[in-house]
Amino acid sequence: MEVVIIDAATFNRMLDGFGELAEKVERLCREHADMGDMQWLDSGDVCRLLDISPRTLQTMRENGTMPFSRICNKVYYKPEDVRRILPVVDIRRGIAARRGKWI
Repeated sequence: MEVVIIDAATFNRMLDGFGELAEKVERLCREHADMGDMQWLDSGDVCRLLDISPRTLQTMRENGTMPFSRICNKVYYKPEDVRRILPVVDIRRGIAARRGKWI
């Protein structure tokens, strides 16, 4: 075991710094408290909800229609973004059906 000796003034400055850091973390946690309860959806969930193929979902990501976040090479979506895009998918599905196609 190694022992490190520091003077009292340095130790007090370190404690103050840790206290400030703790206050900032607590403030940020309070500001973003509602985000902790949010349930993110994965690609499979979104495909089932919108009744679309994984390739269609990929196209929607690529053209900017569907916002997403990537964490460790896995793609997640916010439920409110999926709800927002639902009418758009229904409209496109209706247009395709009138043309004799299915999406």
